[in-house]
Amino acid sequence: MQHHVDRFYAAVAVLAGDGHIKQRLISAYSDNIDSISEEDIPVPLKDAFLELKHDLHRETPMSGEDSVCATVRKMSVTEASQCAGKVLTLFAALLSIKDPVEEVLPMADDQEPAPPFLIRTAGRA
Repeated sequence: MQHHVDRFYAAVAVLAGDGHIKQRLISAYSDNIDSISEEDIPVPLKDAFLELKHDLHRETPMSGEDSVCATVRKMSVTEASQCAGKVLTLFAALLSIKDPVEEVLPMADDQEPAPPFLIRTAGRA
């Protein structure tokens, strides 16, 4: 999941950069988020992710452009800003969700504690 957090961070960095909001939105989404599969998004965020994806793929492209460009071209500046806000909201939500692999599993009450040499070496790579 960290990879997706990094990609959303990159998208937010583009959105916070210079240029017109529509161009920043196209770059942020196309370069960082568009290729993320919905299966890779945590279940609590899947609906918001699919909504963003739909919001940016709803128009049929003209020759030489993709659906993201066509959709953003037809958006108002306010709509583009709202989509940018959705990217930021998803990024913040991804940050707040702990990766299950990173969580520490509690030991059972009747389980012996790990030997000290294992505890000292567990953090070393």
